[in-house]
Amino acid sequence: MNDPLYLDYNATTPVDPRVIEAMLPYLRTHCGNPSSDHIYGRTAKAAVDQARAEVAALIGAQPAEIVFTGCATEANNLALQGAARALFSNRRRRTLLYSAVEHPSVAQPMRHLASAGWAVAEIPVDAGARVDADALEIDSDVALVSVMLANNEVGTIQPIRAIAEQARAAGALLHVDAAQAVGKIAVDVDELGCDLLTLAGHKFYAPKGVGALYVRAGTALEPIQYGASHEHGLRPGTENVPHIVALGEAARLARTTLAQGAARMTALRDRLHGLLVAAIPGLHLNGHPTERLPNTLNVSFPAVAGWQVLAAAPTVAASTGSACHAGDHAVSGVLAAMGLTREAAAGAVRLSLGRFTTESEIDAAAAALIGAWKSLAA
Repeated sequence: MNDPLYLDYNATTPVDPRVIEAMLPYLRTHCGNPSSDHIYGRTAKAAVDQARAEVAALIGAQPAEIVFTGCATEANNLALQGAARALFSNRRRRTLLYSAVEHPSVAQPMRHLASAGWAVAEIPVDAGARVDADALEIDSDVALVSVMLANNEVGTIQPIRAIAEQARAAGALLHVDAAQAVGKIAVDVDELGCDLLTLAGHKFYAPKGVGALYVRAGTALEPIQYGASHEHGLRPGTENVPHIVALGEAARLARTTLAQGAARMTALRDRLHGLLVAAIPGLHLNGHPTERLPNTLNVSFPAVAGWQVLAAAPTVAASTGSACHAGDHAVSGVLAAMGLTREAAAGAVRLSLGRFTTESEIDAAAAALIGAWKSLAA
């Protein structure tokens, strides 16, 4: 049996073979601890330093502003809880804001901070899952704002620059979860105007188990774990050298192929959408029609549930929403925040493409999904 067509790149990407080749010497030969003061340690440290420079270059940062973590969830927790700890002594600011479509690794830490005494509020989104920056109010009581750059379910890209200008004018910090955006669209921390930014290796062809947090120079942050002084004192523990090397190589590849890759993804995504729309009356696009990731297509199939469509199309590996909620047929919180009806939300399927997706796979996936819907709707 052939493997199903993989259209779940937003859940995780396969590891690029070039990334594997880059990390292998640090699994096989270069065994040193970067903190050791001998040739093995210095070799490992040089590799970590090079990877830090590559990640920084990808997002327009300085190497010293990059903190390696075990994943994006850890980076988000460090950003939010670490900033809250650093800001706690400032009693004049007691409010934290986050958008209604954030990943659980932002929403749950915010709820934890609410239980610790912070005033926490959700920022609503429109029908395209986008924050209305013109209607947003950030006043002098707000300490920190967290808004993702691109949504993991529908791909909507947020107006971060406009939000950053308001946050800066009010004296608030801005954290951006860019896990779904980095490697797919151009990301520059100065153009965005953010103070903290999260990225995840396994979203752009590095292995699972490595991420990073950008911390703008001068931004106060307290550690949330305690130990030795690794990663500027913010993330204790011996560095995962092979995975950090892999992240650096993935960042280098992303930086050198970004524009070409985005154009290719957009063409494939739109081809898939066009094939589905032509064959399925009433198919509904979820998310912003233009301000969205080039690889992401979220659609609601009429009169059937999305999980039923995928079950009836076993040759397609996709999802009905975030992989963090796999197996749960409840309505997506993202789609509910957008105001979709329960029926439309239940019919949603997320199709996300990637570097290794081909045009023939798009055509085959479209045929399988169309056939599945017709069999269910008959």
